[in-house]
Amino acid sequence: MNLDRRLLQLLSRVKPELLLTILSGTIAGLLTIAQAWVLSSVIDNVFLRHVPHIQILNELLLFVLFSLVGAGAHWLSRERGGVLAGTIKIKLRNMLTRHLDGLGPLYTYGEKSGELTNTMYGGIEALDAYFSEYIPQLFFSAIIPVSVLIVVFPFDLLSGFVFLLTAPIIPVFMILIGQQAKSMTEKQWKSLSRMSAHFLDALQGLTTLKIFGRSKEESKEIFRVSDQFRQKTMGVLKIAFLSALVLEMAATISTAVVAVEIGLRLMYAQMAFQPALFILILAPEFYQPMRQLGAKFHAGMDGVTAAARIYEVLETPLPQVQVKPATSGFTLQEILHFKDVSFTYPHAQGTAVKALSFRIKPQSKVALVGKSGSGKSTIAALLLRFAGPQQGTILVGTKDLQRIPEQDWLQQISWLPQTPYLFHRSVAENILIARPRASREEMIEAARQARLHEFVKDLPEAYDTIVGEEGSR
Repeated sequence: MNLDRRLLQLLSRVKPELLLTILSGTIAGLLTIAQAWVLSSVIDNVFLRHVPHIQILNELLLFVLFSLVGAGAHWLSRERGGVLAGTIKIKLRNMLTRHLDGLGPLYTYGEKSGELTNTMYGGIEALDAYFSEYIPQLFFSAIIPVSVLIVVFPFDLLSGFVFLLTAPIIPVFMILIGQQAKSMTEKQWKSLSRMSAHFLDALQGLTTLKIFGRSKEESKEIFRVSDQFRQKTMGVLKIAFLSALVLEMAATISTAVVAVEIGLRLMYAQMAFQPALFILILAPEFYQPMRQLGAKFHAGMDGVTAAARIYEVLETPLPQVQVKPATSGFTLQEILHFKDVSFTYPHAQGTAVKALSFRIKPQSKVALVGKSGSGKSTIAALLLRFAGPQQGTILVGTKDLQRIPEQDWLQQISWLPQTPYLFHRSVAENILIARPRASREEMIEAARQARLHEFVKDLPEAYDTIVGEEGSR
């Protein structure tokens, strides 16, 4: 039934919204039963008993009241369902962000940035319909049909048994179709993740592709990946439309069976008109919650499929950094010594660096040269404290780097990547990332030393000019 234990645990944090969603939706369903009774009574009184219109005014007003309250309860159910889903999405996105932060850059190095972005945004957004529609509909599909049966059985045993026997048809068809739909949805989600990762990588490397004349070949590859996703999506839609057709047919045939058996008994005067009409009006409403569950079944499946990848990231264990007693009083005017340092990435086939030893003297310039995968980035990551050595020691003078407080160490070093990232903020805010509490004079002095001041002062708003994401403006 597309239920994931980990997702259901999130509902414990939003119990008031969940209870209000279910309660208001249930009230709307019960009022539908009351409306059916009032409507059948009005029709019976007017057309068969010829009761004057003035005498049924109270019933008409009651019908209008039930309609208005029912519409309000239905709106409240949807509104609270949206709040429920929104609250869970915010909490889950915060959990994912904090966990990725805890995993550190070494984890993201081994992942496709486009795929992680799709998980962070598209994956969590796929849970919206799961929590706001699918989960509440599960309750409605149980509560409302049972309420109808409780009302119908005292009026007509035969119709009650017809309802009871035909009710399982829709869930059975839904489960049978769902097995195939689950497989197709998983393939579609994986295809979307691959396409997102590939497209973002191509976009980020567009300049390089044009320089080497590979842009046309890459555009063909993007078309191929996009077409694969199109085919997977059309496959899912085909199953969705097929399941909708089957569920509608099952509900329609079941309703027709009720109509036929009631019609035959009316013809032979074995049943009164008013209860017969009441049950006929209720028949579509009895199957409606299960039909809606079938319609939302694919939303639930999308949510469970997306959750599998989200929890794959959340359940990735955080790196175990060896904690050592802190020390202080270090200076960068000492030799930096890698002493038999080894490090292996999680799930990697080989060792990134093995028994590595070298010294860097103060005020010296050192280049690490080697082919891709030889460990240059790993050495930089170890120096930046993204991870600690699994064997060996990194010494700053005579002090173990792992014993130096992380903030003290990071305040003494800088890292300039090959492709510096500019955020959608002002020039000043981008500069102040290194020292957020620096004064404006210190920030301008830093810009002067970087030979940036003369360029910035000619911009429309100088240091307050918004540069755009990655300098797009």
